[in-house]
Amino acid sequence: MSQTLPDTIAASVFNGRADCIVRTARELAARGWTPATSSNFSMRVDAGHAAITVSGRDKGKLGRDDIMLIDLHGNAIGSDARPSAETALHTQLYRRWPAVGAVLHTHSRTQSVASRLFAAEGLIRFQGWELQKAISGHDTHEGVLEIPVFPNTQHLPELVACVDAWLDAGKPLHGYLIDGHGIYTWGHDMAETMRQLEALEFLLDCELELRKLRTS
Repeated sequence: MSQTLPDTIAASVFNGRADCIVRTARELAARGWTPATSSNFSMRVDAGHAAITVSGRDKGKLGRDDIMLIDLHGNAIGSDARPSAETALHTQLYRRWPAVGAVLHTHSRTQSVASRLFAAEGLIRFQGWELQKAISGHDTHEGVLEIPVFPNTQHLPELVACVDAWLDAGKPLHGYLIDGHGIYTWGHDMAETMRQLEALEFLLDCELELRKLRTS
């Protein structure tokens, strides 16, 4: 490991998080969900820190040195590396929800196309799909699961503000799309986050296929 950790964080803890992110990134890259050097992944390390992917790295070829430590304001800790350009969207979730342990952001073709198709509506509403039950807090296909689509911008504080506004309005949030971009989702740990990401990918694919069939 090429960075200096605070005394409060054991190297074994950070390395465990880093190795988990690396394994997950390679799996997602193998699925084709992280084209070029897109996507970013993180895991909480403790109450004030997270491990996150270094900016601009091929997610299918990550090693432990491609994961760095940040505080929950996005500042690098013990490293000269630059964290993901979208670090603020990760730290926002960790600050708002102490129970969040992992955040995944990917750019699959399905996610990107769906984000453009539903951008004008501002959200995608799922109802009647059995796999809605894979999303934490949803125990029936009869409920409604809404995934917002936020406008894309290179000014990250605007995106952070969009997420905050949605949550401050009291609306449930389990993931969100960014127009022409990709998806963010999270969970208590990496296993839950992966489950939700896979479920949302499936649901988005089903909605796209329905749209296609209805207009053919």
